[in-house]
Amino acid sequence: MNILVINAGSSSLKYQLIHTQDETVLASGGCQRIGLEGSFLEAKLPDGEKFKKDIPMADHTQAFCAVQETLTQGATKVIDSLAEVSAVGHRVVQGGPHLQKSMLVTDEVLAEIERVSELAPLHNPAHLQGIRACLEVFGSAVPQVVVFDTAFHSTMPPEAYIFPLPYEYYEKYKVRRYGFHGTSHKFVSARCAELLGQPLKSLKLITCHLGNGSSITAIQNGKVIDTSMGLTPLDGFLMGTRCGAVDPSAVLYLMKKEGWSPDEASDVLNKQSGALGLGGFADDRDLCVAAAAGNEKAALARKIQHYQVRKLVGSYAAAMNGVDAIVFTGGIGENVRDLRANVCGGLAFLGVDFDAAANEMVREGEITNPGSKVRVLVIPTNEEMLIARETLELSK
Repeated sequence: MNILVINAGSSSLKYQLIHTQDETVLASGGCQRIGLEGSFLEAKLPDGEKFKKDIPMADHTQAFCAVQETLTQGATKVIDSLAEVSAVGHRVVQGGPHLQKSMLVTDEVLAEIERVSELAPLHNPAHLQGIRACLEVFGSAVPQVVVFDTAFHSTMPPEAYIFPLPYEYYEKYKVRRYGFHGTSHKFVSARCAELLGQPLKSLKLITCHLGNGSSITAIQNGKVIDTSMGLTPLDGFLMGTRCGAVDPSAVLYLMKKEGWSPDEASDVLNKQSGALGLGGFADDRDLCVAAAAGNEKAALARKIQHYQVRKLVGSYAAAMNGVDAIVFTGGIGENVRDLRANVCGGLAFLGVDFDAAANEMVREGEITNPGSKVRVLVIPTNEEMLIARETLELSK
């Protein structure tokens, strides 16, 4: 059975074709600059060979047609026709208060995704375009499933997700903590339990998804009890261009001083802050190089990043009255060794016995010494595979 996984952005459409029997990726790639000049498609085959095609794509339907052609024709062909695709799985960032599990696409589900789009205006409308493009090409014969980033976090108790604002704003507008990166946190927590040889329901885990966007989640007995992102992905800690949690009065003060509108304030907080605003570089690789070369602001941004990760891990250990394992994942969590060393170096009080040699070598596995009271693992995330698994389950 082949499942096509789609992740649509406002001007992009990423895809993976996954053969579910052995979970091999038959093809992957993405369309970029949809609706703009210079649109193109990049494709990657299982042997690692890459292709790039310049293709005019005015909308997501044309982009999906380009994906269809790429999968079924020429040097990038991996299937004879879309008839070999048994189901389609879509990533959706925000499910709101009602869409709290993966679901088959229906008119009612699409209407609800659209209704909560104001909670994720940069994401949900783009996801809807991708879903509708697939429906236009496939019709209703092929099952389509939506997998929500927020769903895994729906088990949080009210004391974790309710903001201490007047309660009427929760009742009227559903202003609350939703959490994001749920597919990643769910995937790596299950993989962690597998590597430890223990049932997920018996473990207290802290999963650190660290990338250009970052979040940390506390998972107790298989259920999320808290997570760092809030109403939107802006909350939490320093990211590539997002500030994370700051004193709200600092924002109000700057709005008055600078004359910002709400949209201008949002732009500063989401796109001009974080590592970019402090250290001058949004990409963590560039930030690391600059800090190593003596750039003091870049070094400060990295210190703040490490400190805030360590602080959140400690607070979540307190929230769960202990922790069995900590997981690092995401582009930064999987690849930046000195971040892991710095964070773990401050967690000896929890019982972390850090293995510096393993930290330098491990791609997937443990980076603590045998007998460590709290175990620390590096686990590459695979959100597409989780989406494929959930799509398979719902489309049977």
